[in-house]
Amino acid sequence: FKEPVRFEFEVDGESVISCDIDMGYTHRGIEKVAVERNFIQIIYLLERVCGICSFSHPMAYCLAVENAAEIEVPPRAKYIRTIIGELERLHSHLLWAGVAAHEIGFDTLFHYTWKIREKVMDYLEVVTGNRVNYAMLTIGGVRRDITGEQIPALKEALNYYSDLYSRTAEILLDDMSIRMRSEGVGILTYDQAVDLCAVGPTARASGLAKDVRVDYPVGAYPDMDWLKPVTPGDLGKEPAGDVYDRFIVRVLEMKQSINIINFCLENMPEGDIVTEPNANKMINSLKKIEGDGIGRYEAPRGEVAH
Repeated sequence: FKEPVRFEFEVDGESVISCDIDMGYTHRGIEKVAVERNFIQIIYLLERVCGICSFSHPMAYCLAVENAAEIEVPPRAKYIRTIIGELERLHSHLLWAGVAAHEIGFDTLFHYTWKIREKVMDYLEVVTGNRVNYAMLTIGGVRRDITGEQIPALKEALNYYSDLYSRTAEILLDDMSIRMRSEGVGILTYDQAVDLCAVGPTARASGLAKDVRVDYPVGAYPDMDWLKPVTPGDLGKEPAGDVYDRFIVRVLEMKQSINIINFCLENMPEGDIVTEPNANKMINSLKKIEGDGIGRYEAPRGEVAH
């Protein structure tokens, strides 16, 4: 089982005969704890919903509060949010590829992807002070700027991944061990993806071109008219919706994330990084707000909504 969901499989060799799903298997009471905290404290609680998505959940939450309170985030903060989100996506996709390799017994690839993943985690630590649970977000912007002194380290990390990209893509997409164990396995057709409301790389691997960054853009994404959902068709392949296609989507999205971060660095505006730097003043103003808000964000594994 993984976190709140427990899967009990009946298998015959490597074929799954049946599966029993137990939702809420591990219940941590996060929603109950959240209602007893103020608007700012909730951000750090939501960072711990998922270690791999410790930016995505608080991002969706902040968007929801900002939506309800009609708070406009400064342009520079929008770009910084986008940079941190794409660094997290790069980190998550490398982690996913390593775990997938481990599950098929390809531990050499597991160690390779987790080794190169260290560079993005090192840079996240440079900017935020943490490898996970970055504490970058606040309602109305971000808590820390990306300074001129930090940008060379970020560009070094981007160059590192650009230089390794061709070799990494070759291993993940062309290695016969990967192809034999992933092609024709775990198929989710386009129609099934639509019917089951699939999201993220899983949906896009089935040819369903949906991506919150494109469909409901926030942050710096509205300024990227070249951005589009990644599907296996981008490699000239008819989507089969199998595990191999999910490899394709994540590999191509690694390159996409590098391009997005480079765009943000080249075009990031000057200015404030938060609407109201006084947290107590922000909390008191939010207590007077009535109504509902929704925040939608494209986490590395698919849409998150708060």
